[in-house]
Amino acid sequence: MSTNQTKTPSTGPGGPGALGADDGAGRRRPALWLLITATSVPMFMVALNNLVVSTALPTLARDLSADTQDLQWFVNAYVLAFACLLLTGAALGDRFGRRRVFLLGIGLFTAASVYCGLCDTTAELIAGRTAQGVGAAAVMPLSMTLLAQAVPANRRNLALGLWSAFSGLAVAFGPLVGGAVVDGIDWHWIFWINVPVCLIAVPLVLKVLDESRLAGTRLDLFGMVLATGGLVALVWGIVNGSEDGWTDGTIIGAFAAGVVLLAGFVAWEARAAEPMLPLSLYRIRSFVLCNAVSGAMYFGVFGSIFLLSQYLQIAPVRTPLEAGVLTLAWTLMPMFIAPVAGILTDRVGGGRLMALGLFLQAVGLGWIALAATDNTPYSHLVGGMIIGGTGMGFAFAPTAAVVLASVSQKLYGTASGANTTAREVGGALGIAVLATVFVRNGSAENAQQFVDGMKPAIWVGVAVVLVGAAAALAIPRTPTARPAADEPTPDETAPQPAKATATATV
Repeated sequence: MSTNQTKTPSTGPGGPGALGADDGAGRRRPALWLLITATSVPMFMVALNNLVVSTALPTLARDLSADTQDLQWFVNAYVLAFACLLLTGAALGDRFGRRRVFLLGIGLFTAASVYCGLCDTTAELIAGRTAQGVGAAAVMPLSMTLLAQAVPANRRNLALGLWSAFSGLAVAFGPLVGGAVVDGIDWHWIFWINVPVCLIAVPLVLKVLDESRLAGTRLDLFGMVLATGGLVALVWGIVNGSEDGWTDGTIIGAFAAGVVLLAGFVAWEARAAEPMLPLSLYRIRSFVLCNAVSGAMYFGVFGSIFLLSQYLQIAPVRTPLEAGVLTLAWTLMPMFIAPVAGILTDRVGGGRLMALGLFLQAVGLGWIALAATDNTPYSHLVGGMIIGGTGMGFAFAPTAAVVLASVSQKLYGTASGANTTAREVGGALGIAVLATVFVRNGSAENAQQFVDGMKPAIWVGVAVVLVGAAAALAIPRTPTARPAADEPTPDETAPQPAKATATATV
């Protein structure tokens, strides 16, 4: 296929669902499964690294003499860079070519993984995880955008459901892969495994996906600086608040700086000729509520998994591999449920499915909180884990579908970046707040003290997830009509020659 053209998918029987379908220019379209694989394999690599480190935390604490704050930064350095640059990654893709920036993100992520695999100190590992997050910020939003543009509208929810299943597979394999590698080889190899994934992903992306960009787009550089600076200050305050204290002067100063910079960002975007994040998006009810749902889900679930992955190695004592295997009851469920949820989205309504998903997550987390002791048999926990994982599956695909249905095609990348930002900030806040509750009520000194801290922390997660479920119920059955100003003109997604990219002015 030409690497310099964007083809408009057919919505008829000759669409990308069948290998050999004609694209109107005498060329054959790739099969739907190839499109999904090409966009999902890099996303899988990025999502895997959200959790792969969690199971290795006790081992990292011993080998690197890391304290609790170091352990949080092994997770949150990645989240900080990832969450704060998602909007920038989407904007760069619109300007310079989505496939090109997607590939650059994959390359940077892999190079950072190699660096992490060579690290021997906490400072080096935190720096490497930060670089991984920068690469991931280009991969995640553009993965969804490239897929949504490559398939026709009548197949989009099915494609997003399968895409979400890949994400669920990464969630499933994260703790398992981390545990298996740490237990059987060495913790450095949890980063080396990204290299073969990249070697598969890059040629597949080049073969299957075409380049696309928004014609005449200019970068909102000042908006990027304000947004990135504000998010960095905000997330930095979040991830340090649990350790330094929420009333510490530095933490308050970080939050104040974040608020000022983000307020400046909103003011700038309101008058910018080509805003990085059009404020008209926040007049769309379904889009706003989806962001709230995503933030609440990640707050409760990922904050709880941060503690649960350690709990399963402590009460009773288990190896990292054993703990990773036991988490499969939770983490495998989205892989099976997400495709079904994608198919049901149009029939049932994305908001209803998200509400069901978050309610089930709350039930699963509550079950674990009630059952947890200093020596709980796994059989007493597995039911709650299955219910919680089923809830995650019902939330993933409908969220992606409703976000994209709420905006015009030219805003797919921006909307995806904004939603993923809300999700990742929610996850970082969840880990920080639940870790604060944990430290105030218990410690990691022994199993009983760990349970004493974990139980109240998980109940906080349950409360936030239920708030998200209520927000999901308020999402309209059919997304609100998008503003006319957001509709793409015929040339907004037109193919651009490679030469134009090299000579265009930012």
